[in-house]
Amino acid sequence: MSKALITVSTGARIGAIDPRVYGSFVEHLGRCVYDGIYEPQHPTADEQGFREDVLALVRELGVTTVRYPGGNFVSGYRWEDGVGPREQRPVRRDLAWHSTETNEVGLHEFAHWNRKAGSEPMLALNLGTRGELEALDLVEYTNLPAGSALSDQRVANGAQEGFGVRMWCLGNEMDGPWQLGHRDAVDYGKLASRTAKALRQLQPDLELVVCGSSGAAMPTFGTWERQVLEQSYDDVDFISAHAYYEPHDGDVDSFLASAVDMDRFIDVVAATADHVKAEKRSDKTIFISFDEWNVWYLSRYEDVDKITGDDDWPKAPRLLEDVYTVTDAVVVGSLLISLLKHADRVKSASLAQLVNVIAPIMTEPGGSAWRQTTFHPFAITARLGRGEALRAEIAGPTIPTKRFGDVSAVDAVVTRDAEAGTAAVFLVNRSRTEPITVSVALHGLGGVSITETATLADDDLEAVNTAAEPDRVTPSPNDSATVSDGSLTITLPPVSWTAVGLTAEG
Repeated sequence: MSKALITVSTGARIGAIDPRVYGSFVEHLGRCVYDGIYEPQHPTADEQGFREDVLALVRELGVTTVRYPGGNFVSGYRWEDGVGPREQRPVRRDLAWHSTETNEVGLHEFAHWNRKAGSEPMLALNLGTRGELEALDLVEYTNLPAGSALSDQRVANGAQEGFGVRMWCLGNEMDGPWQLGHRDAVDYGKLASRTAKALRQLQPDLELVVCGSSGAAMPTFGTWERQVLEQSYDDVDFISAHAYYEPHDGDVDSFLASAVDMDRFIDVVAATADHVKAEKRSDKTIFISFDEWNVWYLSRYEDVDKITGDDDWPKAPRLLEDVYTVTDAVVVGSLLISLLKHADRVKSASLAQLVNVIAPIMTEPGGSAWRQTTFHPFAITARLGRGEALRAEIAGPTIPTKRFGDVSAVDAVVTRDAEAGTAAVFLVNRSRTEPITVSVALHGLGGVSITETATLADDDLEAVNTAAEPDRVTPSPNDSATVSDGSLTITLPPVSWTAVGLTAEG
């Protein structure tokens, strides 16, 4: 059996963990909204038509923020369509996903759902087909107290108090040729800068996210970030990052090492932002909002799901409903480790998406809701991974990959909440053949004891959860875990993700 040694010290602090790193994403896409979070005829539906069984799972998942309403959808969206009496709202063609949008769910309904979910809203502005004036109108309607035309309209529509949205995305994936209103980096950066300046005149304390690249494989990656920030650095707080992963040509080893790509992506974006910071002689640091990330079988969408044809505009079609395996869940767990390893720069993140569409939660109309395999590492990390992240130095075996060369078979991060007197260790074993016994030296944490363990692994790496077998894949306690003299020892099965909750007296 292989062995690995991990050394962790309270002096090796990465940064404070912003709870918003455990965010998610609800877009008007497929069955995420309609037949997902919203189904008025469902037995569990509340007075507004939202499924209470789904809400219970969202709360269990631990989602802190929810990005809304897109995504690609937002670049053709008119927010005014989703306010006022439902029976008077227009039906539109959604060009992003070639679907029919009824606008039954809009800003007020989302705010109602968000409150019940216990999460914070994060709204995206349409800078694809609209501009500064429409952005100002939406912020006035959403946040300002009564006394202006649009805030009074909100009050008349049933919301006396504003919705208090503090974080706003200045468009979505504007580097992508598929995006309505796509433009080059300089033009977009100027638009984002003008919009941000205008919004701050209305409400100075907003937190604003400028669009970074929609993926590290984009030919403009790096250059896009630099040019956008050269135009908008002084006006924004975050730059976005988006990344999706899937195995290609049966290359499971590279897929299991997807977090290596995420690590590099984050490092490049941070370095590019710091280059612009130095260029501008600025004292401000730009943070990263990794507001779309997940495992997504994009090739399946292109080959099977994609809707085409002028006459076919379905409502809530079954799009992007990936069914996730054990292997997928291990990758999601490892991507969470990557986000925590960059807690100094990644201060917001959104697992895309929340329900039915490449999601940890699945539903059937009129039927059940259940947890996908990927639900579990997210829910456990969101619950245990609080306080600050500590750097883990890893010495151990490596595995060869076609895409990344030799990579560490084990990846890990440690979190510590000094105020609560708790800590957590998150580990992944990427090896498909070897169990690995890991010793984690927890210097400076004082006396530690184990409060819980959870390992997600299975002899069948293709095992999934379904409506018929919703608990086929669930984490199990790891009985190999022991603590002695401030060190944790634990054995990780092949292709596994593990969390260990600790009390920490130091």
